[in-house]
Amino acid sequence: MQHQPVEGFSKLTKQRKIDWLISEYLSNDRSYEQILQQYWNNDHDLQKLHDEFSENTISNFYMPYGIAPNFLIDGKLLALPMAVEESSVVAAASKAAKFWLDKGGFKTTIINTEKLGHTHFILNVEPHQLLHFFNFKLKKKLLEATEDITANMRKRGGGILDIKLIDKTSELKNYFQLKASFDTVDSMGANFINSCLEQFGKTLKDEVAKEESFSQEEKESLQIVMNILSNYTPDCIVRAEVSCPIDDLKDDSGISNEEFAWKFKQAVTIAEIEPYRATTHNKGIMNGVDAVVIATGNDFRATEACAHAYAARSGQYASLTHCTTDNGIFRFWIDLPISVGVVGGLTNLHPLVKFSLALLGKPSAQELMSILAVSGLAQNFGALRSLVTTGIQKGHMKMHLFNILNQFGATEEEKQHFVTYFKDKTVSHHEVIAELEKLRNK
Repeated sequence: MQHQPVEGFSKLTKQRKIDWLISEYLSNDRSYEQILQQYWNNDHDLQKLHDEFSENTISNFYMPYGIAPNFLIDGKLLALPMAVEESSVVAAASKAAKFWLDKGGFKTTIINTEKLGHTHFILNVEPHQLLHFFNFKLKKKLLEATEDITANMRKRGGGILDIKLIDKTSELKNYFQLKASFDTVDSMGANFINSCLEQFGKTLKDEVAKEESFSQEEKESLQIVMNILSNYTPDCIVRAEVSCPIDDLKDDSGISNEEFAWKFKQAVTIAEIEPYRATTHNKGIMNGVDAVVIATGNDFRATEACAHAYAARSGQYASLTHCTTDNGIFRFWIDLPISVGVVGGLTNLHPLVKFSLALLGKPSAQELMSILAVSGLAQNFGALRSLVTTGIQKGHMKMHLFNILNQFGATEEEKQHFVTYFKDKTVSHHEVIAELEKLRNK
């Protein structure tokens, strides 16, 4: 069937959008409408709120919202909200939190909170000439032009920290940047940063046009390409760590404390030097980070992009976590670049986001940075602990068991049978199917 394009789709009502999709793509099968409607919220106002979060919405896409308890972070005992669909993420984080609970818990340090944005422009002038213009005229004008925009942020203790002229002409002809650093306090700050940058672009254009040291040809060569924040924030960074004497590790897998510590450190070192392993290693870290990022209404895509760019900052992609076992002390830590907020955006709108932030004690943005780094570190500890002892599949497949059983429409009685059956066995898809057939043939 040849599908036809649609005009004015965004202007259609939700029902008409659904009617068109079913007619055009789903062979008029109205059962699909029931699938969409069963995820609508019965509270009309709440559904309307969700509809207005995005565009062309026709339903809600639910994710499990779980809790990982027993996180001792900087002396505070917290239960972390985690929105994630992957089996074993919440369980692994919870198990890691419990492991470190009687060993002092997690300690965090905010290293910096600087966020970045750029005005990217093309200008055919000598770099030294432009630098002189920037230092003695333009920088002051840029700060003055954004005073109204930054007024409220400055009252809260934030604002523009610095502006630098960056010469990129060796990489692209006549390409320069205005690189600005910001402190956005408790907001993620994307709108604030972008507003400042767009004003930079306007002011740059006005000041270049007035600058007597530039020729008319040079002035006319100016092109403001774009004004945009960067999701790479290597100077907005938090460290989370755990440590204890190797004698206190006491893993229950049957290997000695010394062997556990040695194998764990080897696993981290492999992720530091081998990109194939580092990718999966860091993905596991982000399982924990993203789950809390989503639950608190922040942008997990920005978080992911920043973390992976930071992991490749040396020129080779590497582990975000590190481990030492010096002088009989096991130490495991993460330096995580992360830009999040606790005001603005969904934080003031989504009911479950409000619940998450209340559950965490209404943290500041810096406190949330710490919580997120701890969540990633705990997730990584849990994964590595399994990998170097029992293997990853034993715990993961046990959590995945109910997904397999639900695919085959298992009853509650059948599910209970399988919980007992796999109590001391490793779950496998093949074994589940074989045992289910035996059970039903009986």
